[in-house]
Amino acid sequence: MDNTALTITTPTGIQTDIQTETVQAGRIANHYAARNTFADYRSRKADNTLAAQGDDLATFAAYLEAVGVGAEGAALGSDPAAWQGVSWGLVRGFVAWMLEQGYAIGSINRKLSTVKVYTKMAAQAGVITPDELALIRTVTGYSGKEARRVDERRTHTRTGAKKAEHVPLTPEQAKALKVQPDTPQGRRDALLLTLLLDLGLRVEEVALLMVADFDLQANVVRFYRPKVDKSQTHRLTPGLRAALRAWIESGDCAPFGPVLRGSRKGGKLTAAGMSERAITERVRVLGEAVGVTGLSAHDLRHHWASWAVTQGTDAFALRDAGGWNSLAMPSRYVEAATVANDRVRQ
Repeated sequence: MDNTALTITTPTGIQTDIQTETVQAGRIANHYAARNTFADYRSRKADNTLAAQGDDLATFAAYLEAVGVGAEGAALGSDPAAWQGVSWGLVRGFVAWMLEQGYAIGSINRKLSTVKVYTKMAAQAGVITPDELALIRTVTGYSGKEARRVDERRTHTRTGAKKAEHVPLTPEQAKALKVQPDTPQGRRDALLLTLLLDLGLRVEEVALLMVADFDLQANVVRFYRPKVDKSQTHRLTPGLRAALRAWIESGDCAPFGPVLRGSRKGGKLTAAGMSERAITERVRVLGEAVGVTGLSAHDLRHHWASWAVTQGTDAFALRDAGGWNSLAMPSRYVEAATVANDRVRQ
């Protein structure tokens, strides 16, 4: 087959090489696609995902600085060129470095996953070679059994904000948390805790709730889940409906805007809206009031899921109600609540 370029004469009499122009056009397209790889990827992700990845990349940047390779976390998240020189050895060393620093295994696995996502995009941009990317993809995190063995052999294992274990609640403690004083702050707290315990909402989902999201006539609440980028409608439980009515009918609730309000140490309510940090701190304080130390909003979600399973909720229903994208997490709750020998006949 003749691979020579085809030359034609345009209507203006100018000769052009079709093959050459096609190659050049392809190269130009690849160049711009490479430049936009990171921006396109990030435009598709939720803010919470990008924030988590930013933290992961900052950790990777700290590691690179520690081993004498300069890089900035912000650049790693936006500029493919920042990944120039990143190799299999550096990525593998990153895992070892995090172990030495005492990062939790879950954090190590997540941060490694983020780095591998961005190295893949850097390869698409032509900064990392396909051969190097193939080696980087062989770097793996730790499975459950491996994680336990690793943790048994090191003394410092909890760098990061996440707790190693959930703080458990008894049904009595959960019930006590929802019973708050009949004061402005107490009515706010009752609504806050009932939202977390009765619906299993994430802290960011509660912080985003607006007055208009609630429909007492239809007995539902409609809300957005940033982590999984979906909106849902949940039916109000009797306890949540009562807490919401008390909050609204007292006049404490703003007529529009965020449904919750902040408060000062003396109990006086402030402007509408509670930040995720304020919610987390309030849950901790209220937990201590019923004898539970270190309680977080996520612990209340954990209690909601565990209790739902004990009442017969299957993994599919739990996945949908809890706003998970897969069965992985709901299945853990189901497995934990299963008595392994229930179906064994003796």
